[in-house]
Amino acid sequence: MSKFGELIDVDIPVLLDFFAEESEASHPMHAVLHEVAGTLGNKIKVIKIDVEKNQQLAEALQVKGLPTLIVYKDGEMKWRYTGERDANTLIRVVEAFL
Repeated sequence: MSKFGELIDVDIPVLLDFFAEESEASHPMHAVLHEVAGTLGNKIKVIKIDVEKNQQLAEALQVKGLPTLIVYKDGEMKWRYTGERDANTLIRVVEAFL
């Protein structure tokens, strides 16, 4: 998990999307995250994390439902939501931490 620490310990917001390929609820978020990343550019990092390939991390962060969205900044969790969100909502959430 030291690599995870390096990913989130940055001075720009990091939006994590915990998903599973087999989860139908996870798929609509891919397009939303692409739009968020395109709108905010280099002001944000968007990282998709497959819970099936990263079970230890998902357990450590107590990811129970999918998709789970988490915003980190400077290594600290700032916001968390389980379920789908639209691009405009996510952009506003992330902009609050810029």
